[in-house]
Amino acid sequence: MQDIKLNPEKTALVVIDMQKGIANLGRKLEPYAADTVIKNVKLLVDKFRDTGAKVFLVHVTGTDGKDMLKPIVDEQAAWASAPRAADWSDFVEDIKPTDNDIIITKRQWGAFYGTELDLQLRRREINTIVLCGISTNIGVETTAREAYQLGYNQIFAEDAMSAMTAEEHENTKKYIFVRIGLIRSTEQILNIF
Repeated sequence: MQDIKLNPEKTALVVIDMQKGIANLGRKLEPYAADTVIKNVKLLVDKFRDTGAKVFLVHVTGTDGKDMLKPIVDEQAAWASAPRAADWSDFVEDIKPTDNDIIITKRQWGAFYGTELDLQLRRREINTIVLCGISTNIGVETTAREAYQLGYNQIFAEDAMSAMTAEEHENTKKYIFVRIGLIRSTEQILNIF
């Protein structure tokens, strides 16, 4: 395992879709339950804020789904056509934004395409991102692939993310994350500042 030390001035936490409509406690997630993911993400958010490192909170909008991409697919996600509550895109209670956080609104899986995330990171000369959130193999993985293509160093907080199935989570971890960044636990990341 590679030894690393994070520089708060060059590192940002990018939190994916920790919002009421996606990270709700009633939703089945594997291998980590929503409450575990929320707890670990909160630990990371608090640590980054305490060290002065930037926190980027990413959420996907659209209570009616009209501003989302609608490609022709063989299998539509069950949630894609379900009615959404008015607070669907609001961040979960434990991860509310502060005035120092940067909010990124996306309308597709990845947090870079069609948003100002890259611009905001580069303006601050940030070259390393720590990624966490839901879902490992959708929002987090898509954002990670985009970040890799843009040249960012990445650390994946493996126990601060989860998916619909353990298999989806493990496949992303085993076949994608290892090739584009470092995989660490929340505890390991908290100890490398």
